[in-house]
Amino acid sequence: MLENYYTVHAEGHKEIVIQKSRFIGYVKRCETEEHAQAFIDSVKKKHGDANHNCSAYMIGEQNLIQKAHDDGEPSGTAGVPILEVLKRKDLKDTAVVVTRYFGGIKLGAGGLIRAYSSTAAEAIDATGIVERQRVHTIKIIADYTMLGKLENEIRNSNYHLSSIDYLEQVHIDVWVKTSQEEEFTAWITDLTSGQAVIETGEFSYMERPVE
Repeated sequence: MLENYYTVHAEGHKEIVIQKSRFIGYVKRCETEEHAQAFIDSVKKKHGDANHNCSAYMIGEQNLIQKAHDDGEPSGTAGVPILEVLKRKDLKDTAVVVTRYFGGIKLGAGGLIRAYSSTAAEAIDATGIVERQRVHTIKIIADYTMLGKLENEIRNSNYHLSSIDYLEQVHIDVWVKTSQEEEFTAWITDLTSGQAVIETGEFSYMERPVE
């Protein structure tokens, strides 16, 4: 599993007009090729009256699944430019569809490439990019007398407090980067004078927006 990678928020879109043609970019996070194809089909169904619904997607940790489709536009002027935007932004598990309603003015090959590239880029920016960071869930089990201090210290640290469960003892779940586990464990041990139980749980991914 990758320690961190970039992808998009769940879903979004953006419309722009270029030389009287409407270009509508749709973006969706898709973790399988089947999911990406279903997303593309849904946009085609929504815009069945459009001149073109061009698409591209990049799936997998190593970007092993890459597809681009021009949907009737001159070869290489639509799908590939969209795919190049995904590569340039280094986005994984992302699918993009750009719908075009022809406005009567031909753009030429260069104009089409720029139009599809810019629509894809603007739609991705409108959707938002996130960094997914691989983390361990580390559980702290402690007496309630320690809760106030632990919660305050964790919230004011670089670690992410995931949840607090109020059981017989308080259970605090914290997301910690794999590279910081030893440092975190030592810190909590020091804060609690060794009176807390510290358990390492499963791996997951923490997301943060990228400006």
